[in-house]
Amino acid sequence: MLKKIKIAALTGAVVLAATAAWAEYPEKPIQVIVGYDAGGGTDVMARTAAPFIEKYLGQGASLVIKNVPGASGQIGVTEVAGAKADGYTIGTYNLPGMVARTLDRKAGYDADSFTYLANVVNDPNVIVTSKASGLDTFAKLLDAAKAEPGAITVGMSSLGGDDHFMLTKLQNLTGTEYTIVPFKGSAPARTALMGGHVAMGILNISEVAEFQEQINVLGVAKAARSEFAPEVPTLKEQGFDLENGALRGFVAPAGLPAEVEAKLLEAFGKLTEDKDFAAAMAATANPVELKVGADFKALNADTLGLARQVWETTPWN
Repeated sequence: MLKKIKIAALTGAVVLAATAAWAEYPEKPIQVIVGYDAGGGTDVMARTAAPFIEKYLGQGASLVIKNVPGASGQIGVTEVAGAKADGYTIGTYNLPGMVARTLDRKAGYDADSFTYLANVVNDPNVIVTSKASGLDTFAKLLDAAKAEPGAITVGMSSLGGDDHFMLTKLQNLTGTEYTIVPFKGSAPARTALMGGHVAMGILNISEVAEFQEQINVLGVAKAARSEFAPEVPTLKEQGFDLENGALRGFVAPAGLPAEVEAKLLEAFGKLTEDKDFAAAMAATANPVELKVGADFKALNADTLGLARQVWETTPWN
């Protein structure tokens, strides 16, 4: 009997010790893996958000950014998927790119490999044209595309990403056809557009906000007008119910301890009403759209469904 009491007491002590340990999370720096180069949109988002996450985690939390670029973000997110599920490794997660990588190549992760913490940014796509094209309204662009299917060249950052999905939606909705010219990033695509080397571009609002005098911004794929280009009408205003964009957020490996997951979700959730955070993101022209936990996971599932549809009808490899 005495032995049983000792065992029960020891078990209880272990449970209490474990609970206390998790309650003190984080006790050491949290590594944030960014799957892209420093200075890009995802990196800027991560570095801007980090101090606010530290504040809400408390315990003297420290987030340390580690850039692991390559394979359109796949290398970095694969490292996150394979990391120890203890809350000390999280990473950036981009949609639709991360789910697209599971369709066009062998991936070391799938939708069940992650704990979905929060989507932070929804950077809507914009339809832009070069000044040299003469296509200075969305109506003119559609008329030209219908008159000569495939004649209009479209610059975009990559295939299998939000730009590509946006163009696919546009073609399906308007009955038009374009010729894609992919680039290795949004910056060279924008440069080609401004130089008149392509007639049209599909980019994101954060990528054109400072260049509106040098290109024609014809429409925003967003429900309401963007604060970063308030004079540009939405596509919905112009008769086409079309929304699309680049989503940027954070994930952790699947299987986090419940207490750690709860603390991370609470911290990200507090960003929703933080005016200083909103101002910091606005300064980088990154439109905030927070979806935390289960809502982010559902968004990932919806995006994967669209990616599969695009892959089956117009594979990008």
